[in-house]
Amino acid sequence: MSSESESSLSSRSSLVFAYYVTGHGFGHATRVVEVVRHLISSGHRVYVVSAAPEFVFTIEIHSPNLFIRKVLLDSGSVQADALTVDRRASLEKYCEIAVEPRDSILATEVEWLKSIKANLVVSDVVPIACRAAADAGIRSVCVTNFSWDFIYAEYVMAAGHHHRSIVWQIAEDYSHCEFLIRLPGYCPMPAFHDVIDIPLVVRPVHKSKQEVRRELGVPDNVKLLIFNFGGQPTGWTLKEEYLPAGWLCLVCGASAKQELPPNFIALPKDVYTPDVIAASDCMLGKIGYGTVSEALAYKLRFIFVRRDYFNEEPFLRKMLEYYQGGVEMIRRDLLAGCWAPYLERAVTLKPCYDGGIDGGEVAAKILQDTAMGKKRSKLNLSGARRLRDAIILGFQLQRAPGRDLSVPEWYQVAGNDEDGIPSVDQSQKSSKFVEGFEILHGDHHGLSDTIGFLDSLATLAKIGGHHQEREHLAAAALFNWEEDIVVARAPGRLDVMGGIADYSGSLVLLMPTREACHAAVQRNHPSKQKLWKHAEARHHSRNTPILEIVSFGSELSNRGPTFDMDLSDFIEDDGKPISYEKAYHYFSRDPSQKWAAYVAGTILVLMREMGVRFEDSISILVSSTVPEGKGVSSSASVEVATMSAIAAAHGLEISPRDVALLCQKVENYVVGAPCGVMDQMASACGEANKLLAMICQPAEILGLVEIPSHIRFWGIDSGIRHSVGGSDYGSVRIGAFIGKTMIRSFASSFAETNSEETEEESSELIESDASLDYLCNLSPHRFQALYASKLPQSITGEEFIVKYGDHGDSVTTIDRKCTYDIMAPTKHPIYENFRVQAFKALLTATPSEEQVIGLGELMYQCHDSYSACGIGSDGTDRLVRLVQNMEKLKNSKTENGTLYGAKITGGGSGGTVCVIGKSSLRSSEQILQIQRKYKEATGFMPYVFEGSSPGAGKFGYLKIRKNST
Repeated sequence: MSSESESSLSSRSSLVFAYYVTGHGFGHATRVVEVVRHLISSGHRVYVVSAAPEFVFTIEIHSPNLFIRKVLLDSGSVQADALTVDRRASLEKYCEIAVEPRDSILATEVEWLKSIKANLVVSDVVPIACRAAADAGIRSVCVTNFSWDFIYAEYVMAAGHHHRSIVWQIAEDYSHCEFLIRLPGYCPMPAFHDVIDIPLVVRPVHKSKQEVRRELGVPDNVKLLIFNFGGQPTGWTLKEEYLPAGWLCLVCGASAKQELPPNFIALPKDVYTPDVIAASDCMLGKIGYGTVSEALAYKLRFIFVRRDYFNEEPFLRKMLEYYQGGVEMIRRDLLAGCWAPYLERAVTLKPCYDGGIDGGEVAAKILQDTAMGKKRSKLNLSGARRLRDAIILGFQLQRAPGRDLSVPEWYQVAGNDEDGIPSVDQSQKSSKFVEGFEILHGDHHGLSDTIGFLDSLATLAKIGGHHQEREHLAAAALFNWEEDIVVARAPGRLDVMGGIADYSGSLVLLMPTREACHAAVQRNHPSKQKLWKHAEARHHSRNTPILEIVSFGSELSNRGPTFDMDLSDFIEDDGKPISYEKAYHYFSRDPSQKWAAYVAGTILVLMREMGVRFEDSISILVSSTVPEGKGVSSSASVEVATMSAIAAAHGLEISPRDVALLCQKVENYVVGAPCGVMDQMASACGEANKLLAMICQPAEILGLVEIPSHIRFWGIDSGIRHSVGGSDYGSVRIGAFIGKTMIRSFASSFAETNSEETEEESSELIESDASLDYLCNLSPHRFQALYASKLPQSITGEEFIVKYGDHGDSVTTIDRKCTYDIMAPTKHPIYENFRVQAFKALLTATPSEEQVIGLGELMYQCHDSYSACGIGSDGTDRLVRLVQNMEKLKNSKTENGTLYGAKITGGGSGGTVCVIGKSSLRSSEQILQIQRKYKEATGFMPYVFEGSSPGAGKFGYLKIRKNST
């Protein structure tokens, strides 16, 4: 700190700061230390409210003006270990610590803040501290790079919609904060209405590299690796052979009982980490603000392992990689000790961060000025307004056009909303030649995304140097470019009608989207397979087939861009394929690579269901423009494209329908998502600008329904991420199967007690109900007349199992402790099937205003039924209301409304809304108006799905070879 700055700060009268620190990890506490140090050096008193160990603060600050109050007011993320987050437990813990005792916490904190006569409350980043400050009449400021509403928003998908109130409450607490002091590597934080950006907050070094090495007894010619996974004990076994010759490893957080090999050195728990970091050559650890900021500041190469379900990570990782300081290690290589290739790669990096590292001093100056009464002008948007739909996950929004959230430039992905694929003049493209490749089989059908994908392959064949995205470098090294490559394409789908009733046997109507997934597959003899360096170090034998996968767009979803495995991992000792249960656990070991189950799972399903033996190595590149988590079947498009390409590459003739049924097994049993079959059927069997009509019992295609020329469908993304693997969808599905089981039981009892009095025709119907295979085979009037009054509104899993036993669904498991809604989930598919039948009939009716009004009304009824099941969302409800408002314009004398209906789609709980309207320019204008109005209300510009494209079966496959000229 300069003498001029110190003099300026010291000239102020002594102030009192209450500094609240989150209970999650040490990173927050260590950066708070640096800000507090500057405040205290200026003569101010600081009360730190934290559950972190005292030594974290006192090792650096020795002053009577530092007061530590040990209180836990939030819980952060509950972690089973250094890399594993328990999402449900995190929300439940927060409820226990901060929600249930909220009133008493607020009363205690208000009284305490007044007792110390605090001039300013600072939070990093405890939500309730901001509300307590407001209640005490004291200004508050947050200092952070992320907020808990953003982190917990992801957890809600796994834990259930009933936890959403936690996110709203946290965001509302933050809105009482006057402004945010925002650190580099930040996440979108919509709760804060005013922002000041500052440099990195980094603790200074106290000893030179030579001093540290001398104290540790490490010679200058030995390379040092610091093993640093934060405040969480790892408990992992470390072995001597993990390190190459000439390396030593310094272990942070080692337990006293942990035995370390001779080339590993345990550091004291109170070691001053910045000195050790500055003296090391590389760091191996997890990404957090503290580790990334100090690695950047001291130009330390950082080998990182992803954590699951922690949304702060993508932004910090992008910052780290932007300044050429990071190498990603796959989790299984960490645990297996395959460290050498990563260390070899890391030492070649030249970290180049040249930004400021005096954020602690800058923040202290801002906090002092604020405590002295300095005011800041606020932005026009109020905090409360920006809070609407704060559950939107910022790093998921980057596929959407028109984005204007405050996302750092270094995070934004270069390219357009077609995932970086350039636009192409189709008229200049031959169907048999594209730039760099000759098409040996198939036709690109003039599809611009397919032509763009082929062009991107040609670009990959020319890639060199180190200035490309990791996924592009990995893809460039994936194929033998002189050999044949097979390409398949599968679209997403827009659920027009039917939705979640598919698993109950309903009729569904589905439209393939314009957006699609491409999969490029190449098979090679194992001896000729190209391997990445880290994969080569793991796969010692070149005689066994290897699977290597690259996923484009991985950074958008915080997953690893590559995956590799021995195909022998799919084979038991007796030569038979492993079970689906084993495969599920195999891919669940590392959440950042669980995505590979959608791709690699197709191989196992072909092995198990068709007896296919894979003797060659397989390379797969997956590139999709179907946005994830939007309820438009991104996963089905990946599965169908991959299986279609693998089948073509191996000469397997599989019908589109069978491809869809096989892909459903991938999702149900390998991935573990309890979806129906309609998504895969639409992706495999659909045709452009037609609705696929299918009865899901299990997959009977009725045919294709022409969309009348005067009618058009759109999809509008709410920005709220949807997941069929989430608890809401699973609970509703379980509720429906429980309801079906109860109805069968009621019918059986009714048949036994009234067998003599019941007429023969009625008796047959009751017997049919007693053996009901699908809920949708029960008509609405029979349900209402005989069974609706007997069904309970809800039942616990324990009660049901004791009385009825199994619920008859092989892809879901009843939780005995959970209470399941029964009436709404059972009623929905019965009535939805009737609505879809009516919808299909109306589509073929004579065009009229009444026809389109009737179609729209059926969609509104479907939407309301989703909400009754508990799988609606605030964002999708808002979009439907906006459509309804546009519809009301039809009654206006000055306007001409042309939109007629809307409904939530797919698995619900967010995702996309399907809209029906007239095929006219006015309808498109009204869709744009809805986009703008939604953005005004939520800060998010929704993506619009418009247009259609052929399914995988209609597209076929391409076989391409690099053009020798």
